[in-house]
Amino acid sequence: MSDVPGWQAITAKLASVYGEQEPKHWGTVMRYSEGGPDPLDGISAYRAEDPPHWHYVTFGFSELYQKTSKNKQESGWGFELSFRLQRRKGEKSPPEWPLPFLQKLARYVFNTGNAFDDEHYIAWGGPITPQERTQLEALVFSTDPVLGEIKTPHGKLKFLRVIGTTAEEHAFAGEKGPEKLLARLLKDNPLGVVDLKRKSALRA
Repeated sequence: MSDVPGWQAITAKLASVYGEQEPKHWGTVMRYSEGGPDPLDGISAYRAEDPPHWHYVTFGFSELYQKTSKNKQESGWGFELSFRLQRRKGEKSPPEWPLPFLQKLARYVFNTGNAFDDEHYIAWGGPITPQERTQLEALVFSTDPVLGEIKTPHGKLKFLRVIGTTAEEHAFAGEKGPEKLLARLLKDNPLGVVDLKRKSALRA
């Protein structure tokens, strides 16, 4: 692992939270830099509790192998994504729909040069997964409270949570500010675990 110090820094942080748990890991067949379609080199999913959920973490927004950017303070884009999905009763393995979902977010960043950060919010253009009926059609980002920010040999990075929101909540973020939306969403769900079946938090 000495030749992938950025990757090692991420896995060390995850090990500090999940101990010796072996995550479900998906790697790309061909790296993006070599002409592959997916910018992320890998995605890991951990079984998490309180509440029961699957915790997906990306590898690839930051500099995993060597330092190539001129910004010495941050590693790559300065973040990796953290996506917490409610675990259904009896579910033995993490669903795979978040993989193309997270890769699509990565393609957006790599193709436009627009990085995500705290309190950013975007419309998805439809349900965040085509596999289930859901009212979640947009996203808001905030720093993961468990993983936070780490220093790597290539600079610092933060773990940004991706939280699914409804069209109504997305509009609310535009009118009142994303910080007020996050306060509503995280009040009874501090980890920001995504429940595909939930309705707008603004109607509670």
